[in-house]
Amino acid sequence: MFPLIDSVARRHTPFMVLTLIVLNVLVFFWEAQLPKVWIEYVSYHLGLVPARYTVPAWAIAHGMDPHNYLPIITAQFMHGGLAHIVGNMWVLWIFGPALEDRMGPARFLAFYGIVGLAAMTTHIALNPYSTLPAIGASGAIAGVMGGYTVMFPRARILFMIIIVIFPLFFEWPAILFGLFWFLLQFLSGTQALDNVNLSGGVAWWAHVGGFIAGMLLVKPFILPEERNRPYFPDEGSLGYAPDGDKTNRKRTEPRMWP
Repeated sequence: MFPLIDSVARRHTPFMVLTLIVLNVLVFFWEAQLPKVWIEYVSYHLGLVPARYTVPAWAIAHGMDPHNYLPIITAQFMHGGLAHIVGNMWVLWIFGPALEDRMGPARFLAFYGIVGLAAMTTHIALNPYSTLPAIGASGAIAGVMGGYTVMFPRARILFMIIIVIFPLFFEWPAILFGLFWFLLQFLSGTQALDNVNLSGGVAWWAHVGGFIAGMLLVKPFILPEERNRPYFPDEGSLGYAPDGDKTNRKRTEPRMWP
């Protein structure tokens, strides 16, 4: 199920979303040019290894500083392959601009950083003795999805599924997709707790923690109403008003930008 576009109109260019995408891509190209003998070293020292912080003796024995918390950040800009980074960046591009439009670039960056931290912390808490490095921006992006679900529950999202070689297109409201996706992550994470081999290398609980943090924290980051003018009815996309409601109800007169 591949999201293609949503119905929330944007008023501003999403500079911070674009910046985050560019940074992730640059780091990926840096990883790609590393000699193979360095890949594992970089993954363990710049990726998030929970045991590094929960079992200090193990960390020291493997040349890791248990008091270095930088990997919690650097891990979020690393990816394990082309499909990994393309999938993450595409989802960020689908759901991020609408939130940045309501928050502004600085607030969006702060929100992204906090939900990313919540995602990584959840991964450590639920996998405390894991010695495998977790990398990827998916935890922070899950937080963006959680915030989007709260802010635009009635927005419509167009998806594509490939059946054999034929594309099938359909749309879901954001609230339905968000809850379905969250339930999938939660159930997969619960199964992985019983059998680590079922995790498939996916940090399910980082997704869960990020999504919940995004839902809980999104509204304090939204700009005050007086900083934004309301949308006109014809500013929606795909035939929907900006909040995802397919109506033509009248809106108040726009306020001027400060």
